Amino acid sequence: MKEELLMPEKKSIPLIIILTIVTCGIYYYVWMYQFSDEIGRFTGDRSTSPGTEVLLTIVTCGIYGLYWLYKYSKKMWEISINVGVPYPSDNAILNLVLGIFGFSIVSMAIMQTQLHTIWDQTFFNPNQGGPNPNQGDPYNPYNGQ
Repeated sequence: MKEELLMPEKKSIPLIIILTIVTCGIYYYVWMYQFSDEIGRFTGDRSTSPGTEVLLTIVTCGIYGLYWLYKYSKKMWEISINVGVPYPSDNAILNLVLGIFGFSIVSMAIMQTQLHTIWDQTFFNPNQGGPNPNQGDPYNPYNGQ
């Protein structure tokens, strides 16, 4: 599942938001590129380059960016399930609606938080907090019945 991926850095969400505001939204594209690249390296899916996604967002005046929010929110949900994050959230519709109404910065914070949860489960705390795949789901009260 993972191509050679060094332990990722957990980005400061307040700093991301501040940089996005101070640069009048330019840092959002930097974050989008980095986020796409991290997910691509983690999953091994290099079907679309991060640079192409940023370029498509700029060329389509943000319309591709809305699709990107939905697409990567879905990917985050699937990855969360695959790495054993307890109670993963599918925030695709929420992030899309926030993006449509101009609150992409909130979607960015939600997605970065979800990525931190995935990193915690995979790299920083791999033996705690997630279900044991050999014993079923311990978070399911009907486990084993």
